[in-house]
Amino acid sequence: MEFINEINAILTDNFGEMGPLYAAGLLGVLLILLSLPTLLKKQVDPLDKLKRDIRADAARNVADPGKSLRPRSRTEKLDRFSTFLEPQDEEELSAAKLKLLQAGYRSKASVRMFHFAQLALGLGFLGLGMLFAVIKSATGDVTTQMIVLSVVIPGAAGYYLPKYWVERRLQSRQQEIIEGFPDSLDMMLVCVEAGQSLDQSIIRVSKEIRAGYPALADEYELVAHEMKAGKEKVQVLKDMSERCGVADVSSFVTVLIQSTTFGTSIAEALRVYAGEMRDKRVMRAEEKANTLPTKLTLGTMMFTVPPLMIILIGPSIYDIYTTLSTSNF
Repeated sequence: MEFINEINAILTDNFGEMGPLYAAGLLGVLLILLSLPTLLKKQVDPLDKLKRDIRADAARNVADPGKSLRPRSRTEKLDRFSTFLEPQDEEELSAAKLKLLQAGYRSKASVRMFHFAQLALGLGFLGLGMLFAVIKSATGDVTTQMIVLSVVIPGAAGYYLPKYWVERRLQSRQQEIIEGFPDSLDMMLVCVEAGQSLDQSIIRVSKEIRAGYPALADEYELVAHEMKAGKEKVQVLKDMSERCGVADVSSFVTVLIQSTTFGTSIAEALRVYAGEMRDKRVMRAEEKANTLPTKLTLGTMMFTVPPLMIILIGPSIYDIYTTLSTSNF
């Protein structure tokens, strides 16, 4: 802290009250200039020729829209910055895609848009922080530490805001799937026992539960479309388990795969597993009910004991105080 105060004093003596702010702005500009060559450096891509052909086709489609057979991408402007907005490590890119897929973002450019949102919000909040620091410095005496905090904290908050949003959306989506999964299994069991196939029962269940559990309905609908397209049923179920990221769905997929592999009755497997899911839901409700008294203990201690102590001990303390004050007088 002494070192920062010395620097602050030197800057104030040489450049006036705005000296620390000038130094912070100059440092930010230097950091941006130093990082620009790294950010703008483009690696040699073996698919450059294919990209140029695609761009030429897009230009021809703009010139003659009648020849366009597919719609243009909404994120076409971000394609040129793909090496900057996407992780270059294949494992890291796959993990980011899976996380966004589990959060409900199925677009091919979801990873690119996520990193673009981080960059845009980070720079935007950083600019707002610098504006606040300028206004604060012009209206009063501000320390260097206050200036740095007012600039860095909004920038960090803007950078981590998309990550926080994705985490909350992922948790809420998984919770919705967990709550609606036992009911969907009961409906699926009724449909299978009524004579429908597994594909038809999945379509029916997706329509019935959409009002209450839209995330789970979307997953069932996607499974039905993939099965209609001719994709292997085992792979479709595994993809559903990976997209949901819920242990109950993974166990259900394992049960269906084993039932299909060994040729056992799907209705019997659904009946057993649906019963287990109902019991598990009751156990979760009982667990929440059992933890409720423990959670209420702190509130009871905070809002009940202090007023009770005031009511019981307050008059005695007042009497003692008045007695002492009269005796002293």
